[in-house]
Amino acid sequence: MNSIKKPMTILEDRQVPVQAKLAAAWTSFMFLYIYVDYFALYKPGKIDDILVGVVFEFDISPTYLTTVLALVAIPALMILLSMTLPARVNRATNLVVASLEIPFAAFNAVGESWDWAYFYGLSIGIEVLLLAFILRSAWTWPRTTSPSMTEPAAPGLPVKSEREIRISENV
Repeated sequence: MNSIKKPMTILEDRQVPVQAKLAAAWTSFMFLYIYVDYFALYKPGKIDDILVGVVFEFDISPTYLTTVLALVAIPALMILLSMTLPARVNRATNLVVASLEIPFAAFNAVGESWDWAYFYGLSIGIEVLLLAFILRSAWTWPRTTSPSMTEPAAPGLPVKSEREIRISENV
């Protein structure tokens, strides 16, 4: 058995832009969000309640469905907004929306019996972890130094005042 061994190569680890990380996290959040609602339909009696026009404690009405659509549209829109908004607005929007989604995620377990604690514990736990990742990514968004700042270009170089710069330009 003759086998030629190829040399091991180091995998390239490229920096992923913050916008892509945020969009990916919101996409994961949306998939989980939808599947948790879908799998909840398998609970005994859930379909029967829907057929008689009740979800949880709410009557199914145009207002209810419009509200639910708006609530689902927020994280769905965050996928697009995370890729397209300017950095400063993007960061603030992600911090606000992810913060508001955490209590909403916890609301899924309200009124449920302890029989379903694992299902809701796991789903809420993962949703909160994804939201925490979004918050951390937005909070730690890399910053760049403005060219107008008077910091040295490299460590150890002296900073010149505007007066010193004018004098050196006139010489």
